[in-house]
Amino acid sequence: MKKSLNAWTVDSKTGFEQMFKELKAAGFDGVELNVDKEGTSEHSLTLSTTAEDLAKIKAISEKYDLPVISISTSLWGGCMGTDPILSEKILKQQLFCADYFGAKGILVVPGGAYPKIPLLEDRKGCIEFLRSQRALIESYGIYVGVENVWNMFFGSPLDMVSFIDEVDNPLVGAYYDVGNVIAFSWSERWIEVLGSRIHNIHVKDYKRARGVNSGGVWADIPLGDVNWKAVIPALRAAGFDGYLTGEVFKEDPDMSYQDYYAFVAKGIEEVIKY
Repeated sequence: MKKSLNAWTVDSKTGFEQMFKELKAAGFDGVELNVDKEGTSEHSLTLSTTAEDLAKIKAISEKYDLPVISISTSLWGGCMGTDPILSEKILKQQLFCADYFGAKGILVVPGGAYPKIPLLEDRKGCIEFLRSQRALIESYGIYVGVENVWNMFFGSPLDMVSFIDEVDNPLVGAYYDVGNVIAFSWSERWIEVLGSRIHNIHVKDYKRARGVNSGGVWADIPLGDVNWKAVIPALRAAGFDGYLTGEVFKEDPDMSYQDYYAFVAKGIEEVIKY
């Protein structure tokens, strides 16, 4: 396994050149870029990013020998099951960017419209949307990973498996976030159920207040309650040997961003050894 970092972790005032340089120096093997709203950060892609823009970023990526390994986005926000026009626009831009960089996967977020609409209606709309995009997805040959986030859509790994299997596209699988289930479940159990459906991984850690469903706070890797000694072997057993992408945020105002990147890289490197 290799270690990468989502660009949301990086200081929003940092441009592409400085970001690639600093992440390479910190020891990362790859970076995940994000399609965001205009003005989100100095290193965000947007819905209006062009091939010319991507060429400049790719040149920087190659200069520092730090590949763009996947494309995430902050734009889904419950629209997949309710706004197919916007959803297709987001999906097309993610696939376009991923293809340009040679990245093998993108992250999409189903659900989130509940409770504004009934959960079954939201689920049905998301499945229908992803099915409708089969030709587009297959034309790129890029994995589309649905992520488990805190939007009350995937309450268990069985929910996630059922959703993926109903979409019925070998290129649509799980972009599994190891830390997003710790508040109420055990991450290794999700991995055992999802198995080979897992295409990409986000890593973070979470410290429970007491036990499950007792609240808690985000924690640095590996200082929370993720059982890394069980999670990493479970990923290996599932056949996963890709990037562990940190999606974390600096909270210590006295620590520089450069020191924080190195700290995160060291934490991921530590858990990979299990």
